[in-house]
Amino acid sequence: MSEPAAPPAPERGFDYVIVGAGAGGAPLAANLALAGMRVLLLEAGIAQDGDAYRVPAFHGDASEDPAVRWDYFVRHYADEERQRRDSKLVSGKGVLYPRAGTVGGCTAHHALITVYPYNADWDGIAEATGDASWRSSAMRGYFERLERCEYRPRPKELPPVPVLGPLLNSLVKKVPYLGDRYANRSRHGFDGWLPTNLADPALVVQDAQLLKVVLAAAEGSLADLLGRRLTRKEGLGSLVDPNDWQAQSESLEGLWRIPLSTTGGHRSAARERVLSVQAAHPDRLVIRQGALATRIVLDEHGAARGIDYVRQAHAYRADPAADAAAEPLATHRVLAEREVVLAAGAFNTPQLLMLSGIGPRDELARHGIEVRADRQGVGANLQDRYEVGVVSQLDRDFAVLKDCSFHPPQPGATPDRCYQDWQRGEGVYTTNGAVIAVIRKSRRDLDVPDLFLFGIPADFRGYYPGYSQDTLREKNRFTWAVLKSRTHNNGGRVRLRSADPRDTPVVNFHHFTEGTDTAGHDLEAMADAVAFVRHMNRRAGGVIRTELWPGPAVASRDQVRRWVQDEAWGHHASCTCKMGPADDPTAVVDSRFRVHGVDRLRIVDASVFPRIPGFFIATPIYMISEKASDVLLADATAHH
Repeated sequence: MSEPAAPPAPERGFDYVIVGAGAGGAPLAANLALAGMRVLLLEAGIAQDGDAYRVPAFHGDASEDPAVRWDYFVRHYADEERQRRDSKLVSGKGVLYPRAGTVGGCTAHHALITVYPYNADWDGIAEATGDASWRSSAMRGYFERLERCEYRPRPKELPPVPVLGPLLNSLVKKVPYLGDRYANRSRHGFDGWLPTNLADPALVVQDAQLLKVVLAAAEGSLADLLGRRLTRKEGLGSLVDPNDWQAQSESLEGLWRIPLSTTGGHRSAARERVLSVQAAHPDRLVIRQGALATRIVLDEHGAARGIDYVRQAHAYRADPAADAAAEPLATHRVLAEREVVLAAGAFNTPQLLMLSGIGPRDELARHGIEVRADRQGVGANLQDRYEVGVVSQLDRDFAVLKDCSFHPPQPGATPDRCYQDWQRGEGVYTTNGAVIAVIRKSRRDLDVPDLFLFGIPADFRGYYPGYSQDTLREKNRFTWAVLKSRTHNNGGRVRLRSADPRDTPVVNFHHFTEGTDTAGHDLEAMADAVAFVRHMNRRAGGVIRTELWPGPAVASRDQVRRWVQDEAWGHHASCTCKMGPADDPTAVVDSRFRVHGVDRLRIVDASVFPRIPGFFIATPIYMISEKASDVLLADATAHH
């Protein structure tokens, strides 16, 4: 009988090993490589660059693309009766929570919405950690650094003037008209790696039905303002731009056009950033795809030294192509000369920590895992936003959607008209489908708005297998999607399903009052938002034939509450390794992204937020990735 083969020798030669090529890991890897560091980026998925990825309007198909999708099935409630009332429930599995296993992570299928978060989010982190570098005034610099704004004019440069130049520059920027042209008061970025654009307003104007539905969302003077600006090609100022820095000092309430991370009508996100840097510096940035991290390598002192991983596509069981009965694969080991960084997301980062012995002692003991660092906060504090969709049937099809399938053309078939428009950089396929947004407060006493309502000419009721085919099957449907930010519930949790790193974790969000929002603040806000949407729809008059979802049978306040609790979903999971001071037993990382009690290990992804930020999660993650780049490089220089 032959002796078993010896494990391969550990691989060396990298300063940093980063796990996960999503919104946190990909920009971080790119920035470190650009600074001269040698970086290995491990990604369990495989990059696929088809139409489902490239075409913004196909984001639904991208989320169900078998080549890159990871299907998590989660619980909204521990209570079985409440769980069963969700119409999206898949028996024996749970509620679909689409994720992406690919270079770019979930930025490969997200709806491209690029909205700056609240200043209060950053200021809250600064206050909680005592780290002034998290103040919103400083964090805005990272947004400016990463953004390449293509929908606002770049501020003009003053001609050089000897001696008096600085004084002249200061005086000009104080003059109202000249200041708007020569000062970047909007604090947009114009040279970053993430292009941002707005959908062409002509797409709304050319469809009388769609325009009437949108105008119905305006109240009082806003109706006139919206109608006037929708017909203009220029002059889109801060009144329609939620990413304008000056808007942060105002209420933000009102109607807004939605910034998207597109350029030339194509998706642009973390993948483009990291692949472009890899192409320019292949000696410094290695992206290893089909590499599932299984464990953090800890030395005898409990410091992170590297990562163990398996090299095989479709190894993780969230992947529909995974072989559930496959035998464990041979493990490879790579060591980091400087540090290990986890950027695997709100589900997989706490899973990998716990598999490595870093997490709640009771949870690790339940799976026979040796405790290397008892961190009670790992996997706790899971947060999300709530969403519901109020769906209406209109009296006829939208003209702007005529001849649009909203799916990639089949091989050999003639592309539809809208796809041909997209090939020229025009038309509805260049957008994500959202035509306008309403930002408002659910209560007047709130310091910032907490409701983001966006209108889409589609039938969107949440995520379930096959939803992307159903959403745009009919061309006479309109959905006001209601998104609740600043949620009060942090009672969700991620736990291990087993000690097998190929298994998905057990995820339970403990929605609404089953979690920590026992007072029902979020539920009341959502019920108010449904009432507000119905008021807007009534203003649309005869254009709307009937409400399909939740429908006329859901009429009373109690019925609306029940429907919201049954049907709400989310897709911005975060906060499972929250940032906080070392004396907070629930904190996992400090303000420099370092894991408490574990040297040489950091986390840079959605899991580190103490509270879910803003309205949409991608932009805040991009921003902390840029900040983490500075932090790691500063520490590398200090310890050199």
